[in-house]
Amino acid sequence: MFLSIKGIIKNNSQNLYRFNRVHSVLFRKNSSLVDDISPSQSNFNVHSHNFNILKDPIEHDTTLPSFMVGYENGFLPRQDPLAKLPYRFYALENLLQNMPIHLPDGREGLLANGQLGDAVKRDLPQFDVSDITDQRLLSALFRDYTFLASSYLLEPCDIMYREKKDYGLGREILPKNIAIPLNIVANKLNAFPFMEYARSHSLYNYQRIDPTKPIVYPNLKLVRAFAGTAPERGFILVHVSMVARSGNLIKCTMETLEAAQEKDRVKFNNALKNLIDTMNSINQEMETMWERSNSEDYLKFRTFIMGSKNQPMFPNGVIYEGVSEKPLFYRGESGATDSMIPCMDNLLQITSKLPNNPLTEVLKDFRKYRPANHKEFLDFVQRRAEEVNVRGFAIQDANSTALYLANMDQIRAFRHRHWNFTKEYVIKNSKHPVATGGSPIVTWLPNQLGTILDQMNKIGQTIDYNKLTPENKIIIDEIINKVDAQERVLKREVKFLKQQFGSSQDRVVI
Repeated sequence: MFLSIKGIIKNNSQNLYRFNRVHSVLFRKNSSLVDDISPSQSNFNVHSHNFNILKDPIEHDTTLPSFMVGYENGFLPRQDPLAKLPYRFYALENLLQNMPIHLPDGREGLLANGQLGDAVKRDLPQFDVSDITDQRLLSALFRDYTFLASSYLLEPCDIMYREKKDYGLGREILPKNIAIPLNIVANKLNAFPFMEYARSHSLYNYQRIDPTKPIVYPNLKLVRAFAGTAPERGFILVHVSMVARSGNLIKCTMETLEAAQEKDRVKFNNALKNLIDTMNSINQEMETMWERSNSEDYLKFRTFIMGSKNQPMFPNGVIYEGVSEKPLFYRGESGATDSMIPCMDNLLQITSKLPNNPLTEVLKDFRKYRPANHKEFLDFVQRRAEEVNVRGFAIQDANSTALYLANMDQIRAFRHRHWNFTKEYVIKNSKHPVATGGSPIVTWLPNQLGTILDQMNKIGQTIDYNKLTPENKIIIDEIINKVDAQERVLKREVKFLKQQFGSSQDRVVI
């Protein structure tokens, strides 16, 4: 008897049902949400002119989804992640604690010598999770079962890569003691039953060393790991520290939309200035990746964040035993499912400028892997930015255009840094033709980076230089010179790397 995977893909009727359940909790007396709105049949908590954003993360409420957009928590979960599973799940907890290649006490873990597969069959019961409604526990179980699923499926690939620098083939069947509870939890969370959900390996994988102190890198430790090394810790926790700054990003986004609607130039410019500062802080945190996770060690845990979609290790997909007789294909972990840069793209109306090509279609496919509330917020921002015409209002004034361009430059800086990471951490050390999410390793990021560079050039040409303040003249000069040079270099790099990787970069699976 196979469990249904109905409900993994969202539809409007499910969203409306979920809205009615959540709505009764959210809009009680003394609600912690910004505005009370009516149900929408297309987006369960989106109104055409506003969006419910948590003023308070309501940390003690376990009936609401863990991932809800908030001014305090931003795109992070409302509550700190559950660091240890209840005793009921002792066998799962014990397996995960002994799983990493390197254990905290210096011993080798199960993944070190390919012992995880046998341990899963021998030591892991099939837990019944059908009675669980606590959202914090569900999110922790999702994190843990996806960690285990990824490790189980990709364990042979990691062993082979360490020996021969080739991934070989992964396991094609996910056993029912992982697949069935994972599928039930995924359905309860309205998620895909694989690793990528709100970057669950990153954003629901931290514990504060001191709970009274902010979510910043030195105050964080990992809950789960694959390799159990300092570079892996750095890789994940830098992402957490970046997203910890997203509350201000959301605040500035809403202020920009409001100012554009009101046609308030002073308010609009102030919002754009604050947005620049916020994005700059995110980019500065991103820059610390170089020192906190060295490039030589990245490939030692990268294997485990790959998916089953468009990966040579899974030519026939994965059978989820007891769930589906047909093989399933899911994308692996990818920065494309993060919500910060898509928020900026939508606010500045960059998304609609992306080229109409298969690479952009892959970007759209990644949108399915976000939590529902995040996706609905991003959809709201995109729609609202078009309605109030953020871009159009900006270019009516030279100094507003300069600030708008400076925000575009923050997107460029983020994407350029991501591209530099890819070249140094991956392309320099591996000939594997696809990224962890299943996109072509050479052409995927340049598709988005090239778009922002092109749009920056076009916006720069609209500015009346004589009307700029002295401060903005300096900013514009620096940006334009940088964009021209970077666009030329990017085209040369992609051309050279495509020759190295060959026809594999022309194959795009949507």
